[in-house]
Amino acid sequence: MAVLSKGNLFDPVLTKDLINKVKGKSSLAVLSAQTPIPFNGSKEFTFSMDNEVDIVAENGKKSEGGASMDPVIIVPIKFEYGARVSNEFMFASEEEQLDILKEFNEGFAKKVARGLDIAAFHGLNPRTGEKSAVVGENNFDSKVTQTVTYANDNPDDCLDTAIATVEDADCEVTGIVINSAVRSDLSKMKSTTGDPLYPEFRFGGKPSTLGSQALDTNNTVSFGSETKDQAIVGDFANMFKWGYSKEIPLKIIEFGDPDNSGRDLQGYNQVYIRAEVFMGWGILDANSFTRVVKA
Repeated sequence: MAVLSKGNLFDPVLTKDLINKVKGKSSLAVLSAQTPIPFNGSKEFTFSMDNEVDIVAENGKKSEGGASMDPVIIVPIKFEYGARVSNEFMFASEEEQLDILKEFNEGFAKKVARGLDIAAFHGLNPRTGEKSAVVGENNFDSKVTQTVTYANDNPDDCLDTAIATVEDADCEVTGIVINSAVRSDLSKMKSTTGDPLYPEFRFGGKPSTLGSQALDTNNTVSFGSETKDQAIVGDFANMFKWGYSKEIPLKIIEFGDPDNSGRDLQGYNQVYIRAEVFMGWGILDANSFTRVVKA
């Protein structure tokens, strides 16, 4: 069935606002910088030298140091969200329409932010909670095999061990993502004198740093019934890349059944607002991350 639609794009102000809101709700967006992703995808290379430098005596023999370069292909995938509203929206003034779109933009930003984390952390379709064939193996749960078993009586030691695991692989750590259970366990830890070891976590505190590391608290790290992740540490700043493709389409659909609900829009005096973003991401070096998991 043909569906007539009136399409446009978020204007630059709304687009910038959307991206800023995503940065405030997504742990991955907080801990790593956004990189524009071409619609047809991009190829990121990680260059590594396999050995140390060599000291060579006068007239001595030189040996090969060796180098390797591995490509990571980042291809944008589509994230979609839509909602039905009364068709009075179509008769509202431009100012009132803009207010509705701003509200939609606010909610859409939150869903996109959660969607980025859920898909990139676990390879799940956020709406169904099931493995996404589109995402495939491009997620932390699939690629990051370095793990530390979590113990709720010493969460700080677990995080410290995870950091050491990354550093033992000759990589560095720039950030940590924890869930609310880890935050709560940290808040309960006390010194030998009974004073809180981490008072900044008490009463729902969510500090932006832990030690010298950037920190974000977000339950997206534990999303999904089969997910065991409690925290992820690693080089988010350099070894994880994400970004949008250029356009963020927004459509106002007046006819048909665009959400396959069985209810015709005209029959229910409704219109359908649908927004789509194309986002891509890539884990450039899995050894730069460690997952802290339940036993």
